[in-house]
Amino acid sequence: MIDSDTHSGIAERYLDFAQQPGYLQLCAIRKQAEAASLSDPFFKCHDGWVGATTTIDGRQYINYASYNYLALSHDERVISAAKESIDRYGTSVGASRSVSGERPVHGELETALACYHGTEDALVFVSGHATNVSTIGYLLGPGDLLIHDKYIHNSSLMGAKLSGARRMSFPHNNLEALEALLKAQRHHYKRALIVVEGLYSMDGDISDIRGLIALKQRYQCWLMVDEAHSLGVLGANGGGLQEHAQIDATDVDIWMGTLSKSLASSGGYIAGVKALVDSLRYFSPGFLYSVGMSPQVAAPALEALRIMQAEPERVHKLHAISQYFLERAKALGFDVGTCTGNAIIPVIIGNSMQAIAISHKMFELGINVQPILHPAVPEQSARLRFFLSCEHTQAQVDETLNKLFTILQGTSFTHPV
Repeated sequence: MIDSDTHSGIAERYLDFAQQPGYLQLCAIRKQAEAASLSDPFFKCHDGWVGATTTIDGRQYINYASYNYLALSHDERVISAAKESIDRYGTSVGASRSVSGERPVHGELETALACYHGTEDALVFVSGHATNVSTIGYLLGPGDLLIHDKYIHNSSLMGAKLSGARRMSFPHNNLEALEALLKAQRHHYKRALIVVEGLYSMDGDISDIRGLIALKQRYQCWLMVDEAHSLGVLGANGGGLQEHAQIDATDVDIWMGTLSKSLASSGGYIAGVKALVDSLRYFSPGFLYSVGMSPQVAAPALEALRIMQAEPERVHKLHAISQYFLERAKALGFDVGTCTGNAIIPVIIGNSMQAIAISHKMFELGINVQPILHPAVPEQSARLRFFLSCEHTQAQVDETLNKLFTILQGTSFTHPV
């Protein structure tokens, strides 16, 4: 029976937003931070465009808190594409694409994305998070099975919940555990989907895609790869996990990606066979019942994709500076976990409040790097997460890591430096 302490029969704490578990947790964290004289590390307001450097409250910082991997969000050609699209189409398409919101730029972007992946077709959504939620939520249902890497993004978990399918996880990048699950469970379900990321956003490591393909074929599953962080980052020319591992596009059933990182815009997409994409175009709720992507969002993504493919030196510079950062971090004794040195490099601290404190000290020294805290990661692996850009220099990396080393030396933390 539900607790009751009012005449209506429902306890007040169930109705008061200030008494909800999430808000109470937030208040507790804020109280701890206030006691340690730490400012809120989140929602910092940047004065202008953000890349390897940024300006916050009039002060310039070396910046590691942006997905602008290829430095295209402030490229004049990308900005011009956005402006020109507004002049031609206005600021909104004014309806869902199925009703009257379709514009030529949508089809041009989808054709370019399909060509990039080597698939038959592609479909863009207005949100990267909604892309996974709506796609998984539509494709699966009760009687189906979704198996995902333990570190998969929240959007895939929400999609699984929406679908009603049975959801199971396997330890991060552990294909032996995945096969054991498939062997024990696959035959109980109609459809089965394995979901992984190309480049993991918390640990900066990569899926064993060849091993995953072998398992999905052996156990007759679909395989979905979330390329949100690997598009434009992995592969000699930014071709993503497919180029990195030298596999055929058709070996993966569902390619998912976002437009908000290397492609300097916002939104997400699915690429695959025409039957998959057509089904999503006509029936996926997150696409069908949402307004079409704004022209000033689609056009810069298309231009960024063209530039990325025409100027692979951006990718080469990103690879070089990422590897330099990783090697220097390891040389200083920092715990970088399983990171492979591809744009995302964590420095594991091991405690959320310590991570906040170190991030705060780095900010005071002119370095903007965000702490990643529980529950986003396990409490014992709270970290600073460094996003690299092709515009970062070795001098900036040296300054950053030397300051971090000095901070850690001057603390009582047990970090191995």
